[in-house]
Amino acid sequence: MTQKKLDPSVLKFKEFVKNNPKIIKEVRNGQATWQELYEDWYLLGEEDTRWETIGIKNGSESEKNTDSKDDLMSTIMGMVKKMDPDQIQNHITNLSQALGAVQGVISQFQGSNAASSPVKLTEEPKHPFLFRKD
Repeated sequence: MTQKKLDPSVLKFKEFVKNNPKIIKEVRNGQATWQELYEDWYLLGEEDTRWETIGIKNGSESEKNTDSKDDLMSTIMGMVKKMDPDQIQNHITNLSQALGAVQGVISQFQGSNAASSPVKLTEEPKHPFLFRKD
């Protein structure tokens, strides 16, 4: 089968849709059809206010995502700078103790097999050469 070559405007519309995934959600939700969106894009252009109703400003959402990622990273870095290492160590110690307590409770409820197995691993036999005894 041979593939049909698409019109350049259709290729540009596909690129516009790839850059703005909210358009796909609008079609899947049944709020618009691809034909309507293509006609609006072709007649009005990417800069029209129609795209703002979807949540796209100035025809591009990628700049907005980049800005939000930069803001998130700067916020995280600011929080890391404000952290006190002693407090973090204290929280980790408390968390470790809490997990140990939870493991102890779980081992009590699992029965004698699970509770006795850690004890058997840590206990050493009293007479390692008991089999040679006469």
